[in-house]
Amino acid sequence: MVNLLPVSSGPPLRLALYQPDIPQNTGTLMRLCACLGVAMDVIEPCGFILSDKNLQRAGMDYLDHLDWQRHADWAAFRAATAGRRLLALSTHAADIYTDFEFRADDILLLGRESQGLPAEVHATVDARLRIPLLPHTRSLNIAVAGAMVLGEALRQTGGFPTAACPDSTDPRKVGP
Repeated sequence: MVNLLPVSSGPPLRLALYQPDIPQNTGTLMRLCACLGVAMDVIEPCGFILSDKNLQRAGMDYLDHLDWQRHADWAAFRAATAGRRLLALSTHAADIYTDFEFRADDILLLGRESQGLPAEVHATVDARLRIPLLPHTRSLNIAVAGAMVLGEALRQTGGFPTAACPDSTDPRKVGP
């Protein structure tokens, strides 16, 4: 299920998690990507054991439909994604994500829940984007922030899935 080869196939837009701390957020973002047909990268080390058991709890059975890759570290991720535009989400960025022009082959990079992205990673990205928040607030949950920016990137690039799920037309159907 997990591909450890260089990024070369699958949907062009990707979501990357830099050393995630919380398995529930990682599983939620995996489920989001699986449902939207977006490929995902997980850059290790993680703050938890990255196992099918831990992720299945949050990602449910959606993980079987996810194109995702694990990378041993930042250098391995950059080697696998060379030539791709890398966009970091940051509470300290100047550019607002809704004012940014996304491309279909972008990689959206989310930092650690506890510490964000380190300076050396910030120095290598092509753009830093933020979600505007009220002054008395610090940040959104990483899964919420990722979903918001990913949704805008898919909207701008026409990347939302066009086929409906088989049960999605039945108004009586409730749940995942």
